[in-house]
Amino acid sequence: MTRTADDFAEVAMLRALGHPVRLGIMRALATEPEIRACEFTDLFDVTQPTISQHLKVLREAGLVASRRRGAQICYSVRPEGLTRLQRLLSLIQPPRLAVTA
Repeated sequence: MTRTADDFAEVAMLRALGHPVRLGIMRALATEPEIRACEFTDLFDVTQPTISQHLKVLREAGLVASRRRGAQICYSVRPEGLTRLQRLLSLIQPPRLAVTA
């Protein structure tokens, strides 16, 4: 099977979610429409540079978006990234077995 650019993008998405802090960031973003980068240090026991690196991985994987609001950078979930992830997961679900009575 030949690998495509989409395959590598999907692996990047899954890999991005494979770290507890990044998964926690996504869960936090699911509850708030937008969170400032500095707020994540209050949620996780890691430094600001570490949070920035995790946010960069999520952004590059297409799962979060960022925008500048004054001196702050705010992050939010990218709906199209989640749609792509949901589509991928639906493709790897096993077929359902028929229920016999």
